[in-house]
Amino acid sequence: MIYIKFAVYGVLGLTYFGLALGYIPGLRMNRATIALVGSAFLIALGVLNLQEAWQAIDANTIVFLLSMMVVNANLSYAGFFRLALSVLLSLTRSPLGLLIALTFGSGILSAFFLNDTLALVFTPLTLSLAQTLGLNPIPYLLAIAGATNIGSVATLSGNPQNILIGSFSGIPYLDFLRVLTPVAFTGLIIQIGLLWLLYPDVRSLKPCQILPINNQRIYKPLFNKTLVITTGLLIAFTVGLPLAQSALVAASLLLITRRIKPGRILKKVDWNLLVMFSGLFILTKATQKLNLLQPFTHAINSAASLLGITAILSNLISNVPAVLLLQPLISPSDTKSWLLLAAGSTLAGNLTLFGSVANLIIVEAAADLGYKLTFLEHLRFGVPLTICTLILAYVFIQ
Repeated sequence: MIYIKFAVYGVLGLTYFGLALGYIPGLRMNRATIALVGSAFLIALGVLNLQEAWQAIDANTIVFLLSMMVVNANLSYAGFFRLALSVLLSLTRSPLGLLIALTFGSGILSAFFLNDTLALVFTPLTLSLAQTLGLNPIPYLLAIAGATNIGSVATLSGNPQNILIGSFSGIPYLDFLRVLTPVAFTGLIIQIGLLWLLYPDVRSLKPCQILPINNQRIYKPLFNKTLVITTGLLIAFTVGLPLAQSALVAASLLLITRRIKPGRILKKVDWNLLVMFSGLFILTKATQKLNLLQPFTHAINSAASLLGITAILSNLISNVPAVLLLQPLISPSDTKSWLLLAAGSTLAGNLTLFGSVANLIIVEAAADLGYKLTFLEHLRFGVPLTICTLILAYVFIQ
């Protein structure tokens, strides 16, 4: 029995260590496979049986996340995000104006569509824009990285951890929006000010000589259909209809089409993320069953401590595992704590380059195009931004 106990704790420790790093040294494993393999070993060791593991997976969260990915994929193929960026950049021609347009544009869009999608689409377009105008791309990449995280804090559909919190807490979409929108809006203003201080080149209000005008590929029938259905989905959210069911209906309507092969849409679905979520649900259930969360019960006895621990855990093991680890300690009716958990896990994503998936997407996409955003470059921007926005969230939610 003692050997089994050591094996269980060893598996849990190694799994969370791998989730923190994003890989297991010497092995070709990502977070999805680490979570899945860790869960399988815990089942094999008898911590949970297969039925308990299956019941631990929250169907609402998985359905909501999958459905939003399908909606985002349709918007991307229809040309919506490229058109949105083009419209934003047509409003200004100065370096500072472009910074403001990118910050608020990506921040507002990420509040309603998954921030990872925005990071993936906006990065190559922003790099192309900066290259054509002869601008340093780094502050503009940082603007997208920071804004997609900050903007996504405003709604339950903005990022994966908020989707989780919406499922667990039952907070109405509009109530969540009402409380955290001021945090997101003020945070975006703070970000602009910080980039203005760190990068003198972006302070110029002088119009750039050449502004590229790209012919945007808009597939009108698909664009119109997707826009109508997405608008209906956002209305469903705001009137209080169930989030997962509403998103599933919208995704299903979009999949009824003669214009685009379903394989192209399904390729855009992040199956790794869905597998990781499922594994994390099982890991969290095992952690609860082993009563390993007891030390945290006393540690989160105040708003400040909950916010601080959430921010630390989000950077140690990533924000989604942090939310899943802490959620059993919060009562479903404790709205303030859920809001603090949402704000802390999202805003802490700006602390380091590895704090959120959106950051990693931007770094990888930039590297593929020949630009390097270093850890230290991001850190000098991320640390003050995270501290300021966490204090801001504490004040607004209190």
